[in-house]
Amino acid sequence: MIYSMTGYAVASEDSPRGALTLELRSVNSRFLDLQFRVAEELRAAEPMLRELIAARIARGKLDCRLSIGAAVRPETPRLNAPALERLKGLEKEIAKSFPAAAALSVAELLRWPGVLAEPAADEERTRGTLDKLCRRALDELCAARGREGARLALVIQERVAAMRKQLAAVAPLVPEAVAAQRAKISERLREALGTGDDDRARAEIALFAARSDVDEELSRLAAHLEEVERVLTRGGAAGKRLDFLAQELNREANTLASKAAGLKIADCALELKLLIEQIREQVQNIE
Repeated sequence: MIYSMTGYAVASEDSPRGALTLELRSVNSRFLDLQFRVAEELRAAEPMLRELIAARIARGKLDCRLSIGAAVRPETPRLNAPALERLKGLEKEIAKSFPAAAALSVAELLRWPGVLAEPAADEERTRGTLDKLCRRALDELCAARGREGARLALVIQERVAAMRKQLAAVAPLVPEAVAAQRAKISERLREALGTGDDDRARAEIALFAARSDVDEELSRLAAHLEEVERVLTRGGAAGKRLDFLAQELNREANTLASKAAGLKIADCALELKLLIEQIREQVQNIE
């Protein structure tokens, strides 16, 4: 499958700490560029998230946002018995020195640091929840990138088919166009040189024939198109390979345009360049 570098996914999961939400956004980039915005209390999970993402995504600028909300099922506060015993002992000692001192109220006791036991953060459980959350978000992101990649591949295949039609139409015209141009140049050279059989005229005609021979360019264009189709069929991380092939196609089309021996061949070269540019635009978004 061909994958686009553009996609979006979001996933949420409840945890003892609170509701976890992971958001992934990706756009095109030459390399894998990961940007993280992680809640401070979950900062320790960033290396794990980075490793999971890098194992699934090869290219693209990816923005990962991990946030935590209020706990869905907050635990009932518990009294810290050892802290209460220590506070009780302190109160007795103070009462000996200050008999008139007022006793602590229930509200004051509850506000005293350490009296209410804080639930211990289960790091291992939170890590497992984040692992599951990230994998689910990545599945959704890869599916979105795959759907977009399939559309891009279809567009490229349509352009390849159009280029093949252009090549098939222009190939039979080459010999006739070259022969007509050769006859025209031969006549002009004879008139200019004032002789009907001159070595220089023959040399110039031979040079023109060599420069006007576009069989090699047509063959290379066809070969590059076959390679584009092969890469699309194979799938995977194909963006860089397709970008290279688009550059090669453009180079051959430029050469074809410069050597065109007739108007129809020149028009074909121009149409090929337009189709190649459309392919390059799509390739920039492929992973």
